[in-house]
Parts: sequence; C-alpha cells; structure tokens
Amino acid sequence: MAETLLSVEGLTFRYEDMEMVFDLAVEKGQCLAVLGPSGAGKSTLLSLIAGFELPLAGRVVIAGEDVSAWKPAARPVTSLFQEHNLFAHLSAGENVGLGLDPGLRLDAAQRDRVEEALVRVGLEGLSGRRPAQLSGGQRQRVALARSLVRDRPLLLLDEPFSALDPGLRLEMLDLVRQLQDEQGLTVVLVSHNPQDALRIACRSAFLGDGRVLAAGPTQSLLKAREPAELRAFLGSDSD
Repeated sequence: MAETLLSVEGLTFRYEDMEMVFDLAVEKGQCLAVLGPSGAGKSTLLSLIAGFELPLAGRVVIAGEDVSAWKPAARPVTSLFQEHNLFAHLSAGENVGLGLDPGLRLDAAQRDRVEEALVRVGLEGLSGRRPAQLSGGQRQRVALARSLVRDRPLLLLDEPFSALDPGLRLEMLDLVRQLQDEQGLTVVLVSHNPQDALRIACRSAFLGDGRVLAAGPTQSLLKAREPAELRAFLGSDSD
C-alpha cells in the first residue's frame, strides 16, 4: 500500500467573504498538479501547507506529523515561486548556499553540495555569476538548486515557470520530473495550464471557489465533463 506523505484535512481559511475548505492527500514520491482558475485558492492552499498562512480549522500532516502549528522554517517543505527571490548582490553559488545556512557559513562538505546542486540543474561552472548575469531560465535553475540542497521531502511549486517561454517552461518541468525521480521528492505543482499537469503529474486536483471539486489521474481528470466548473475551465470543446 502506498504511503501518504501529505494529508490536508478540513483545512479552513477565510479570505474576505470567501471561505475555503481543502481536503486532499498526496502519496510519497508522487507529483500532484493543482489546477483551477484565478481566485480558486491554489496559491492559498500552498501557503497553508508551507505555513505562510494559518488555517481557522483543520490540519496539515506531513510524513505522519501534524505540522499545523509549526513555523514555516520547521516544516519539511521547500517552496518555489514564480518570483525566484534571488539576492542580486550574491553569486549563484551563494544564493544556493542560503538553502543550507542563511549566514552562508558553509563548510567544505556544504560547498560541495552547492556545486553538486548547480551541476544537477545544468549550471556547472556558473556558481560565481550574479543573477543579473544569468538568463531568466538560469535564474530559475538557481532557485531550484537552492530548493534541492535543503533536502526536504515535499517540494511546492507555485507556477514557478509560467513567465518563461513555452519551450523553456517544458524544459524546466522535465528537469523537475527528473530530479523528483532521482531524489524521491513529493511534488505539489500549482498551475493554470493543464499541459503542465500532463507533462509531469500522475494525479491532479481541480479547485474552484476554495474547494477541491475533482481529483484523480491527470489523464482522466482532463477528459472529465463534470463538474461544470471543470468543463468551463478546460473549455467546452476540450476532449
């Protein structure tokens, strides 16, 4: 029987006049895509899992631990956003090193881990470059490398590649899938693009008005005709 790494149970949050209630589970080593229109609650769900927002009720369980009251830094989670949050005055290697020690007091073994992470994301030899000297795709690779060195079992991706050109976006998604397989990561990917889900997620969940309205294998979910909100999101002529 597959092991559940992430369980979101009755997680309740209120934003202005909308009450959101989330329930879902993700198996260890699985990639789940969270799809839905703008305002459906996708980013809020990730913020609740990461601890950046606190729920009114319910709980978040990761690797068997109820982490609902844990600070974000204590949770076994790494988050990657569209805004990669690199420090312009630091080199690529130093930005990655922040994932190990915010004070950048790295020993030799940790410096080796930084270099290995950069190699794994295709940035060998670029550790000394600052963000301004890198392309948009390379900057996202630096942010991904920083996520890798943190060595957390759950990786949350909030549309981190949506600003990239289509070909580069697919390349980055393929890289995430490769790293997921190599490291046994569990990934939750938020996207408004069903093609992202088809690319790397074996399962998907569809959100609408702060609820999980449908969930299942990605291929099946994207062929579904119900609920009506999913049909509208995919387009009436979607297969």
